[in-house]
Amino acid sequence: MKSFLVRVVVNAIAIWVATLVVSGISVSSPRDSTASTVLTYVVIGAIFGLVNAIVKPVVKVLAFPFYVLTLGLLTFVVNALMLELTAWLSSHTSLTLTIDHFWWDAIWGALVVTLVSVVLNAVLPDDD
Repeated sequence: MKSFLVRVVVNAIAIWVATLVVSGISVSSPRDSTASTVLTYVVIGAIFGLVNAIVKPVVKVLAFPFYVLTLGLLTFVVNALMLELTAWLSSHTSLTLTIDHFWWDAIWGALVVTLVSVVLNAVLPDDD
């Protein structure tokens, strides 16, 4: 359970950094308080974590030949699709992740989320 909570916080921080770096990605919360904003990022981080845990393995298995063909560059497109799916799922709540354009905004956002996640996972202890 602790590992899941750490991953949710890492996802939340990574998405927050992506909203700061990529101008086409934004997060909106129903209230304008700091606590509401932090909670919004945590919930969106949890949604992103669930999407990565459930959908991404299936996509990776089905797209394996294309991963080999593109020497792994398809990873960025799949990560962008997972970010888009998270945005779509969050659009059904009052906590919304918005991505303006798939090609540049989602791809750059996925790259930022991946880099921040790698750095944070390297720094944080692994309790598995």
